[in-house]
Amino acid sequence: MSALLAEGVTRRFGDVVALQDVTLAVEAGECVALVGESGSGKTTLLGCFNRLIEPQWGRVTVLDEDVATADPVSLRRRVGYVQQDGGLLPHWTVERNAALVPWLLGLADAAARATAALDLVGLTATTFGARYPSALSGGQRQRVAIARAIAAHPAILLMDEPFGALDAITRFELQQAFAALRRRIGATVVLVTHDLREAFLLADRVAVFRAGRIEQTATPDHLQRQPATPYVQRLLETARV
Repeated sequence: MSALLAEGVTRRFGDVVALQDVTLAVEAGECVALVGESGSGKTTLLGCFNRLIEPQWGRVTVLDEDVATADPVSLRRRVGYVQQDGGLLPHWTVERNAALVPWLLGLADAAARATAALDLVGLTATTFGARYPSALSGGQRQRVAIARAIAAHPAILLMDEPFGALDAITRFELQQAFAALRRRIGATVVLVTHDLREAFLLADRVAVFRAGRIEQTATPDHLQRQPATPYVQRLLETARV
């Protein structure tokens, strides 16, 4: 059983084809990066996994449950989600933001889970817990967003360009921190990124998107040695990897 599965998924927005017959399986504990140009379908597929977007054709399952028949609120509370801009609630403290999902789930130890998650991302609750997002750097806000996503110990973690808006040094530091964190929590991860170098650094496999289709899915090493299409070859050359 794949932890995440998309089979023949198609989604159109008016005349625009966002996804066309896309099939992708993500195994438990695996990190798969979705790469490609803007508008190639990466974020649309990510949204299908937590039912923020519903496909018009095809089937999507999360932990063997059909997303189409799942309760969307319950599904989203069980699946960690990190947005590109963090999406923190500005009027809530860091600690309260991190405790959001455990609190929504009614867990009695929500505060303790938030503290543990903040520790995992390198922000101690004693130092940062009472601060508000406006008092944090961009990198710190993204750390809090990751803490919020993992505080309820989800088996699935969806990340949409989580490091894309950061400066080069902060981005590298967070990439390293996330790589170490993933080994500790053992979650299944789908990471959307436009940066092929980042995909190679963090992912077990890479799915290359182009115009709503997947051109190739392979390990970083296999992708470099045997690009399946001229587009993949050009992407590798452009990224200089």
